[in-house]
Amino acid sequence: MITEISLHNWKSFEDSTLLIDQITFLIGTNASGKSNIVDALMFLSRLSGGERLAEVCKSIRGGIDQIIRRGCDETKISVTFKSENSEYRYSISFSVDRADAFINEESLELRLRDDSWRSLFNTDPITPGDSCGQITARFDKDRPGPRKGISLRRDMTVLSQIQGQVVLKQIKDGAKATLDSFASIYVLDPSPAKMREFSPLSETLKADGSNVAGVIAALPEEETADFEDRLTKHVSKLPEKDIRKVWAERVGRFRDTAMLYCREDWGDPEDSMEIDARSMSDGTLRFIAIIVAMLTRPADSLIVIEEIDNGLHPSRAGELVSALTDIASSRDFDVLCTTHNPVLIDALGPEILHSVSCVTREGAHGTTKILRLTDRPDFLKKLAVYSPGAMMTKNILSDN
Repeated sequence: MITEISLHNWKSFEDSTLLIDQITFLIGTNASGKSNIVDALMFLSRLSGGERLAEVCKSIRGGIDQIIRRGCDETKISVTFKSENSEYRYSISFSVDRADAFINEESLELRLRDDSWRSLFNTDPITPGDSCGQITARFDKDRPGPRKGISLRRDMTVLSQIQGQVVLKQIKDGAKATLDSFASIYVLDPSPAKMREFSPLSETLKADGSNVAGVIAALPEEETADFEDRLTKHVSKLPEKDIRKVWAERVGRFRDTAMLYCREDWGDPEDSMEIDARSMSDGTLRFIAIIVAMLTRPADSLIVIEEIDNGLHPSRAGELVSALTDIASSRDFDVLCTTHNPVLIDALGPEILHSVSCVTREGAHGTTKILRLTDRPDFLKKLAVYSPGAMMTKNILSDN
């Protein structure tokens, strides 16, 4: 699980670190840089596929030209994460040359019992702008003395090239753990319009939630009843009408597609009505996608959701927070959310409030900074006068 990500000259960031807990909220005004953090996590997720660095950069919002902070030659991302009983720290810095991208430095470290860090591999640094197509990686070995350098491609990560090298098993295990950690990052951006369509049966929920009905309908029969009960438990608290059940059914001649349904009433069972996704509200569909994602993603995942409360009535903020904490703790994964909703922040208990980070743009160049809400200057004094949500509404969180 990723516990920390540091961004250096990444988009609007000069040098900032985000600490990630089981439930983490990002707040800040429009264009403050919250989405740039999500882009960095998406970048790491794409690195897990072993693609060329340029192709990964091109897939990020804004494209390859917008990756590096204006006026800078290179960008660097560092990540600390835990895997089973080990903790690792990975760093990658790279530069962009027109439509291509090249690594300048890359390293992977393992935390030892005395809290020091042991280098599993590092690369000889290359100056940004150097046209060399190779980079020299130096791997840890089981005996003292200088490390032998191995020449590798500079347009791909060392991580993706390790498995073909003759190196210690500990290094290969660390590289695999790193790639697995990146692959566990899941960015969810539900599209209610797409969720209203019939969807094919599927094991994995798409990032836009469009196949949510197919995921539910494809569950093993012995798991379906419990899954639908848990889904209904959380969704039923959203609308004014009572939702008695949420489910999906296979349809079509070959039973290989599915539609999402719910049963709602006003308290009288005789007046209950079954509707399909085409009649459900945007907010209800988004919330269903969020709950399904949290109920189906593997343990140790990091689920990233922008504007998590989009389409939900402010009076349901407590239900949303309850669902996040209940499912995340029971299934052992992390959730990172962005929000503009002060009511949602006020619904957080003290055990989550310390996991809210404020993202602001400062200085003449609009540099993005990250600081935990509870670490902001005079936060306790302000809390005596304003609720955290009121601080957001009055835009006083950036006051020094």
